[in-house]
Amino acid sequence: SGIGDASHPSSSAVQLHNNRLSTFSENEVYYDVTISEEPLYISALGTKSCEKEDSKAPVRSKSEHQESLQSQESEDTCWEEKSVVPLLVAKLYSGTNPACKSNRFLGPEGNVDIESIDKSAKRYSVHFPAAGFYLWPETGLGFLVTAAVTVRITFNSWGRHLDLELQHHEQWMVGGPLFDISVEPEGFIAEIHLPHVISLPANEVDLSWFQVAHFKDEGMVLEPPAQVQPFYAVLENPSFSLMGILLRFARGTGLSVPITSTALIYYHFYPEDVIFHLYLIPSDSLLTMAIDEEEAKFQGVRLQTSPPADPLNFGSCYIVSGSPHLEIIGKELKLSYRSPGEIQVFSKVYAGRMKEPIILKITEKRHKTLVWQILVKPVELRFGATSAPPPLSAVAFMKEHRRQLRARMGDLNGILDDLQDSEVLSEEEKELVQQWPTQQRRNETLLKMVEKKGPQVQEIFLKSFSKRDPYLMSYLSQQSLRQ
Repeated sequence: SGIGDASHPSSSAVQLHNNRLSTFSENEVYYDVTISEEPLYISALGTKSCEKEDSKAPVRSKSEHQESLQSQESEDTCWEEKSVVPLLVAKLYSGTNPACKSNRFLGPEGNVDIESIDKSAKRYSVHFPAAGFYLWPETGLGFLVTAAVTVRITFNSWGRHLDLELQHHEQWMVGGPLFDISVEPEGFIAEIHLPHVISLPANEVDLSWFQVAHFKDEGMVLEPPAQVQPFYAVLENPSFSLMGILLRFARGTGLSVPITSTALIYYHFYPEDVIFHLYLIPSDSLLTMAIDEEEAKFQGVRLQTSPPADPLNFGSCYIVSGSPHLEIIGKELKLSYRSPGEIQVFSKVYAGRMKEPIILKITEKRHKTLVWQILVKPVELRFGATSAPPPLSAVAFMKEHRRQLRARMGDLNGILDDLQDSEVLSEEEKELVQQWPTQQRRNETLLKMVEKKGPQVQEIFLKSFSKRDPYLMSYLSQQSLRQ
């Protein structure tokens, strides 16, 4: 079963101590919480179909008040509209071509190379030569700087540092990667954008859910972010330390936490058998990198896949199935968060000599809902490691990702201005888009207009979109797996 980090105390600043072992349940989602000296393991055990025991830990509350979480729905809101993709992504598109390699930041004047100080320890250094915003698309980490500055970044594990008391009235979970960040000289970072993997209602982000955890000598200090966006949370004029996003929910809210997820599949070729390893993880590129590295040690080759179309609930159980002749070991997976460096859970699938295509499926256990499937043909195994497909055209990109563009695009004013400046959109057409009361209707109207105008206008649209919303564009680009 998967292991993830959750449940921390709440306060704007708090020092943590007194280890304890606790189990608690909330809203039919069960968490097995083990707090020990080193490391901390917290299992999200899913729905009642996965776990039946229930107990509550007597804990001491330090919060001044409970946060209230509200869910809003309308006739024009579908699940896709309420979904928000994570910003943990692999490539940033400019138009329809990759604009940034994984070892570079994208800056105001082009790409900025990242120096690997210690690859095994995931330590990096980057020098930003001028003022502006810099984004590392592979991790979703962003910096707004006011002058030249050098930043050192180390990827870290929550399990090595998280040692907390549970709050009686509140419920916590890890919301994204943990970074150890230092800057030189200090005072020139205006903003830092920290990634999170939570799928939240579009344009309805509740700032009170999020806290930035700083691990310092005196313990863990919690700081509310200045902004929370669908892909990231923003700290203004930040102090730097070991830091990452935690999510806080008031108990009794009936909230099930949806996250965007990724299905990774690797094949290992043997003369008499082809073996697949199938992972279901949060859409955290640091986890993906860690799994890639571990699989590479055993000559595993990752196949191109699409993610689950809809957000999946953290802690829920999922069943792996497939073609009748397949032998599957580890048929049940739990969607949970294990820090990079910890052993990640996967299903092992024996497919024989693979003379015919096979199908693999992932189904939500409780409701028996199909959430993901893939068709693997023998030809993919022969060429998957050496041959990459060409980049998607603008038409193909929009066709592949139309559903997510319709659901997840935000403020369109900048894109509409760009299209009007390029003389491909009239003032009347702009007003026709803006007149709709919901974001989803506005997105749908614009997409239809752009599609009717042809490939050239779609190219212009994607270039504007990648400039206006690099986080969503880079996520969609990663899902296309054009590496």
